[in-house]
This record gives sequence, structure tokens and C-alpha cells, in this order.
Amino acid sequence: MRRTKSLKLLAVTAIAALLLQTGIAAAQSNVLRIRPFGDLKGIDPVTNSDYMARNHGYMIYDTLFAMDDKLQIKPQMLEKYDTSADGLTWTFTLRDGLVFHDKQPVTSADVVASLKRWGQRDGLGQQLFANTASLEAVDAKTTKLVLKQKWGLVLDALGKPSSGVPFIMPERIAKLPATESLTDPVGSGPFIMKKDEWVPGSKVVYVKNPDYKPRSDAPSGMAGAKQANVDRVEWLYMPDAQTALNALQAGEIDIFEEVPPDMLTLLSKNRKVKVAPQDSLGVQVVFRMNSIQPPFNNPKIREAIRYMVDQNVFMRAYVDIPALYKDCPSFYMCSSPYYTDAGWVKQDLAKARQLVKESGYDGTPVVVLHGTEAGITNTFSSVAEQLMRDIGLKVDPQAMDWGTLTARRTSKKPTSEGGWSLFISAPTGADMMDPLGHLGLRSNCDSSWFGWPCDEQIEKMRSEFAVTPDLAKRQDIAKALQLRANEVVPYVPLGQLHLVRGVSTSLTDIPRAAIPVYWNIKKAN
Repeated sequence: MRRTKSLKLLAVTAIAALLLQTGIAAAQSNVLRIRPFGDLKGIDPVTNSDYMARNHGYMIYDTLFAMDDKLQIKPQMLEKYDTSADGLTWTFTLRDGLVFHDKQPVTSADVVASLKRWGQRDGLGQQLFANTASLEAVDAKTTKLVLKQKWGLVLDALGKPSSGVPFIMPERIAKLPATESLTDPVGSGPFIMKKDEWVPGSKVVYVKNPDYKPRSDAPSGMAGAKQANVDRVEWLYMPDAQTALNALQAGEIDIFEEVPPDMLTLLSKNRKVKVAPQDSLGVQVVFRMNSIQPPFNNPKIREAIRYMVDQNVFMRAYVDIPALYKDCPSFYMCSSPYYTDAGWVKQDLAKARQLVKESGYDGTPVVVLHGTEAGITNTFSSVAEQLMRDIGLKVDPQAMDWGTLTARRTSKKPTSEGGWSLFISAPTGADMMDPLGHLGLRSNCDSSWFGWPCDEQIEKMRSEFAVTPDLAKRQDIAKALQLRANEVVPYVPLGQLHLVRGVSTSLTDIPRAAIPVYWNIKKAN
């Protein structure tokens, strides 16, 4: 009898252990673990232009419009929108059932406050509001925008997918001055940030928003239905690529963003892992100079950098797979309808050295914000540093992680007081397609991207582009702007890349969009 009871007890214990293991496995299958390219240092996507803050924004917020996989702007939070015959009055109507994470309904007052805050910082938003006579809430669901003059880029501005995304947040949060960073992560998006579990330098956690109401449209790029198909998403910060690779192959993470090219062959041999493009447009790698501090406040030295650069030298130092890189002699993406190679010069190191001598260069060190954790910034910075030495510049590389770099590049102080001269970055192609939304060409002084180029002619052409409806005339303006940019050199393009992610084969329905987003993904048990 005692032996029978013991056997029953063992059986019950074994079943309990099996159920516990099954429960753990089921729980793990509902968690999506991602190694993002960098660390989340701040959660305000308006004051912080770092792409990690943008990606965070897409987890917790939603937008009035979104870009589909054909690069068309479609309604997202809106049931409908209307435009008056003269093109001056735009009316936006919110969908039913939209609520914030604090259970409060999304209203047009939230829309107005959010757009006004965004419009103070974003370049395209600044252009929109410069042409705006009024923006007001008509009723709880209706917002009316009245323009001073017809402006053909309203949808482009409100549906832009990358830097300076016009996310909609609660009015009480959006009323915070655009000079201060918000700390409250309440949005209305498909996921809720678990701020109590956020450990900068380690982990960011999001959970499924049970109140989110997806669109009924099929998913397409950034547009259409956004389904949270997992209960929990964890961003696990791993600055060392080898550690991330080992974690992916061991099944400890599901997605490894920005896999270094030299690891792709190894991943291709693992049947439990697949590799795929990280975004649909690729990135443009940029050599961004600080135009307000020596030595790059000297136009001749910026011109010298133009002659120093051969895109193929930079690209081949990073990747030897031709399908992943492209020599693109333009400030615009090669896929842009505004692509032009007008005014481009070939590498001429002798000419670059001559320009450095003619500039009166006094030996002021070029302080490079050398990002070490991302393969692109690390490799491209190293190549740039050696080439600058070759043309006669003194170089001071300062190694740091990406989060530190993005914080440091906001400083306008002299290099002797913690400022900087140069950083390498890789903005998504969505930010480099046309003159108006272009991250690097904007030259409106203190309101431009870090580096703060200031050129009245470029700004005049950008404004003209905004009110020109004819495509051929816009292309002419884009060409003229490129010629001017080759004269004043706000930055130098170093070529185009397709970033690659490693993905567990247990995942399906990964969005193919202009930037990495994590809704609609399904994870098999």
C-alpha cells in the first residue's frame, strides 16, 4: 500500500513538473526578445532624434497617417480626412474606440497638442506650421487644419515614418515644452512600456495593450492593422556582437538587429536562423561635420572632405557582399525620384591636401565621436580617421557607445570643453529621399540636425520645393539644391547600405517596412 502511494506521489509530481515546464515554455513563446542596435537612453521621440527613441515611439504611440509598402501615405488613427477644393482646409476625423494606456479616450485636443509640440522640433513640421493659419479641435473626434497657402506636403509631413515622427500623445503630456524631455510613456499604441522594468544599459520591456484597436486593413509597411501577437517584448542591450550572435543561435533572443556582415556566413549555416533585410529602403551612411566649431566651420576644410571621400573605400571596408552596398553619388537615395549626381567629384587626395593647406588650418584636432558598438559607425569612423590624417588633419578619436554619442552630439561647445567635430551615422533612407524631409540637407541653423549648417540659399530652395506641385520642376529644384550642397558641404554621403537582421525561424509575419517595427510578429511554440 505504501509503495502504491509512493508511486502515485511520484506520478503526480512528474505530471506537475511537466505542466510547469509546459507553462514555462508557453510563457516563453509569448515573449519576443530582441537585440536592438543600441540602448534606449531617453523616451521622448520629439526632443531625442536617436532612432532608438523613434523605435520606442512606434511601440507605444500611434500616428494619424502611415506609409505603406509602396511608400504611399494612408490613414492610420483616422476614420477619414477631407480637403477643401482650394486645398487650404484639411479636416481629420478619428476612428472610434481609440484610447490611451490610462484608459482615457483619444480626442482631437490630444491631436492638436501633439502636432504643435512636434512642429516645434521637426524640420518638416516646422515647414508645415510656417504655412499654417490655424489648427484647432472642432469636436472630440474632429481636427481642422487651415493653411495660409496651398502646401502639397501635408500628408508627407503627417505620415513621415522616421526622424521626427508626429506621434499622438495625451494632451496633458504634449503640453510639455518641446525644449524639455517627457518622462511619462503613456500612449495609445499596440504596446505599453513597463517603465518599472526599464534598466538603461540592459533591458526595456513592453507588454501587449489589451485596449488597442487595430485597423481592419491588411498590414502594409508601416500602415494597416497593427496586431500585438505576443504578450511581451523585451529589448535586451548587448553591445558585443559576438554575445548577441551566440544568444540568437542558442535561442535566447529571437531577433538580432544589424548583424555585422562578417557573421552572415556563419548564420546561414544555422537552420534555426534566417537572415533578412532590416528595412525596405536601406540607409545612407553620412560623414556629419560640426559646422559651427573649428576646424569644420572653415568651408575649405569641408570641401577637402568631399575630395577625400571614395564611397567604395568606405563600403568595402565594412562589407564585401556587393548586394548589400551601393555607391550612390548623390545626397538623395538612389531610389528617390530626386536622385541626381550633379556636382559630384571623384576622390582626389592631392586636391584635398591642397585645400587643407589653403584653408590656413592651424592644427585644431578633429574630435571624432567614434561609436564602437555598431559595426557601421566603428568601421566607417576608422576609415575616415586615417584618410583625414592622410590629407593633413590632426585627428582625436574618442571611443564611446551609441547612447553616449547621441547625447554628446547635442553639445555646441568647443571641442576643448566637451564638444565635437565629427560623427558617422546611418540614417534610414526614408529620411534622405527629398529636399524637404531630408535630415542632412536641412540648413536652418540652430533648427537643423546636429552639426547645425546654416545656408539661406538651401533653405530658400527647400521652401520653394514645398510649394511646387509639378514633379519635373521639383526635380530641377532638387538638382539645384544638390549643386549648392556640394558648394557649402553640410555633410558628405559615404554610400548606401542594406542592414541585415538575424531572425529565429520560429517567427513569422515580420513587417517589411521603412524602419524596424515589432507588431504583427507571430512566434511559434
